[in-house]
Amino acid sequence: MQVGFIGLGNVGGKLAGSLLRNGIALQVHDLDAGLVAGFVARGAVDGGSPADMMDACDVVITCLPSPAASAAVVAAMLPRMRAGKTWMEMSTTDADEVVRLGALIAETGGLAVECPVSGGCHRADTGNISIFAGGPRAAVDHVMPLLKHLGRRILHTGPLGSASKLKVMTNYLATVNLLSLCEALTVMKAEGLDLGVTYEAIKISSGTSFVHETESQLILSGSRDVNFTMDLVQKDIGLFQKLADDGGVPLELSPLIIAMMTDGQRRYGVRAQSDRMIERLEEATGLSILADGFPMELIDDEPEEEGYEVRRR
Repeated sequence: MQVGFIGLGNVGGKLAGSLLRNGIALQVHDLDAGLVAGFVARGAVDGGSPADMMDACDVVITCLPSPAASAAVVAAMLPRMRAGKTWMEMSTTDADEVVRLGALIAETGGLAVECPVSGGCHRADTGNISIFAGGPRAAVDHVMPLLKHLGRRILHTGPLGSASKLKVMTNYLATVNLLSLCEALTVMKAEGLDLGVTYEAIKISSGTSFVHETESQLILSGSRDVNFTMDLVQKDIGLFQKLADDGGVPLELSPLIIAMMTDGQRRYGVRAQSDRMIERLEEATGLSILADGFPMELIDDEPEEEGYEVRRR
């Protein structure tokens, strides 16, 4: 199977690397020619353009920063789509847009599957990230061999659009968790608690979470670099708020979270690292939320294994 990958950024580059590492014949494309050259040096082929890649490849994967970017790439590929061709959307994007683009692809006889990922860049780098797969069962089965190289746990979520909805929900929850951890760590520091002990107390308690066991370490080390920027957070939590608005659900936390992230962007820059939100509280209190013994970057030390499908209860 000849595979194309478009979008070699923080997440996409790591996912494409998993395919290359596992011997998949890979063409690549990105607006950053340096990223393409790096992959070519590792054995990939420069795909030239999205249209050329759809001509040459059986499956083309996109992992892009916005719904508009995905729409532009699909528009370029669409004239080359036909039966036997598959588009895999691995971006975190708008569910309605995935459904719209998927319908256009279906008209050509091609297949569309959405496969957003969750679990952090460090797990994307090792093929141990989780994947939500939305689309017809036959289409998901068609790309399952690739998904098993790209991730560890794969959940078929239902029809096209379902995976994107679940993905923005999980990113909303992660953002709420990040901001609550910033408050918790700062209050404990103000109360004179050792932040290393505080970290362990949260980790072994009912208050723990994936966000705590990853991002709290980067906050405490001073790195504050989780490879996820505030503009991407705003996109994702905005998409979750859109789902709530469409469903007539009157959320209370979500608008506050959006406002807090907007303030963070005003202070530190639109594309500042999301973990820098702790600095709002450091500035407000004069406290330093740091502790010794925590890493400057996250490393996934779980051995890479072939992925498997998670079955719903």
